[in-house]
Amino acid sequence: MKKKVLALLLTTSMVATLVGCGGKEDTTTTDDTNTEDTDTEEEDIEDADADADSDAEADTEAAADEPWSGTITVWSPQEDQDAGWLSAQCDAFNEAHPDWDITFEYGVCPEGDAKTNVTADVEAAADVYMYANDNIPGLVAANALAELGGSYLDYVTSTNSESMAASVTYNDAVYGFPFTSNTWFMYYDKSVFSEDDIKSLETMLEKGKVAFPVSNSWYYQAFYVANGCTFFGDGTDESAGIDFSGDKAAAVTNYLIELLNNPNFMDDTDCAAGLAGLQNGTVNAMFSGTWVTDDVKEALGDNMGVAALPTVTIDGNQGQMKAFLGSKAIGVNPNAENPQVAMALAAYLAGEDAQKAHYEMRGVLPANINVDVTGDAVAEAVADTMVVSSIVQPLTSKMDAYWQDYCNIGKLIVSGEITSDNAAEQTEAANTAMNSDVAE
Repeated sequence: MKKKVLALLLTTSMVATLVGCGGKEDTTTTDDTNTEDTDTEEEDIEDADADADSDAEADTEAAADEPWSGTITVWSPQEDQDAGWLSAQCDAFNEAHPDWDITFEYGVCPEGDAKTNVTADVEAAADVYMYANDNIPGLVAANALAELGGSYLDYVTSTNSESMAASVTYNDAVYGFPFTSNTWFMYYDKSVFSEDDIKSLETMLEKGKVAFPVSNSWYYQAFYVANGCTFFGDGTDESAGIDFSGDKAAAVTNYLIELLNNPNFMDDTDCAAGLAGLQNGTVNAMFSGTWVTDDVKEALGDNMGVAALPTVTIDGNQGQMKAFLGSKAIGVNPNAENPQVAMALAAYLAGEDAQKAHYEMRGVLPANINVDVTGDAVAEAVADTMVVSSIVQPLTSKMDAYWQDYCNIGKLIVSGEITSDNAAEQTEAANTAMNSDVAE
């Protein structure tokens, strides 16, 4: 019998597990597959989606034939509870299942803190909880996250883009229901930059001031990837290690040093300097996620532009900057008193209606491809980012080596400890340390 938690001592910060400010996640609704389908193919896809929805409903209805009374503990960010979204969805779930007499207990846990809080006492943790997808390896290792199967698995794969489904796939198994993406993109002042200008960072630096968090490793990897550095080959081959070695990586370090010496560039150290600059007109573009959309709208008004990442030219080579792409998902604790009910609830909270309500109540962009947010500029920018300027953040505990051994490169560049004289040496040393930890 799983212990029930009556008082939850969980944090209320909004940061994810990623270092710095790179953690308050993003979402999208667009699939990254070819959109030029024939009418027959579209009908097949619609039929498949309908079958998946029907199967998921059938599972729930079958479970509802078995009366049950008990308590389900749900952990979510404070904002979902303050807005009333979580309680409204749980109440609706209760009404949809009259054979289940459920009492809900709520606890506060930001998605990025799920691994820390859940694994502290797995049996006492929530039955259903939200988490950032990079928490998956640690949660699975602690037997704290249930694998999906049957129609639940079909539902995830049929109502999410390939990249979103991949974001919750670990060791060939799917863990949890994605409900929003987690990435970052570019905000810019349309009175300063044209749509052509924003395609190239170098062009932007000629026309206005750009803020970027050089000291944050969730962000600055975009420059290294643009110049050929890789994470585990295609992101899934752990034996390939992390390749931030040789001239290609050293060239990026030198490029970042040069950027900091450009009067039209500034390090957005705390992820607030760029926003403050947009507000007072001293900055014309910044890089962040959906969590600052309202503030940027207030600062720029009708001049707010949103776009995928630009290209960058390093050592004469033009490359596409690429942000890490992850997701936020809802999962089930395998130690739940009634895993059947818990799984049905998790699926419901990440369902189409719930995601639509999440968007309407809190502006959380949906992951479900069937939720229409046409006309939302941020949603379109996230969709473009997913397709042209992102890489799926590798789901492996070996990524810890990057956060531990490479996270200081940006900080040392900003502080001036890494210079053009020692850039190649420092970059190679960091790469060696990182891959030594990967091999362990």
